[in-house]
Amino acid sequence: MENKFEYTYSALQNAEIEKIRKKYAPQTSAESKLEQIKKLDSSVESKGIACALAIGIPGSLILGLGMCCCLVWTNLFVLGIFVGILGIVMCGAAYPIYKNKINKRRAEVGPLILKLTQEIENNK
Repeated sequence: MENKFEYTYSALQNAEIEKIRKKYAPQTSAESKLEQIKKLDSSVESKGIACALAIGIPGSLILGLGMCCCLVWTNLFVLGIFVGILGIVMCGAAYPIYKNKINKRRAEVGPLILKLTQEIENNK
């Protein structure tokens, strides 16, 4: 009689099992605070990006329209210059608007993030 021990290990299977187990395991307060910090941090940049895109994309389209007026429809050359300048101004304003939104949002969210990180550090 041969006694054999057979064991198979699958890293992918164990990772999948761990992922499912985490869904159903109760979260500790440190984990939920960490999730709050991650959500707050990601919300800071997402609002700035959304505002910058809302200004930058129409600005680039308006700039393109101005270029078309100048290059294709030559009888609208002067109008094309003014439309192109408007598009350039809008594209140029996108980055300062982005930075302004991020700085305002950081000022709003910063104290809460610092408070949560302090609570996590105190629980260790």
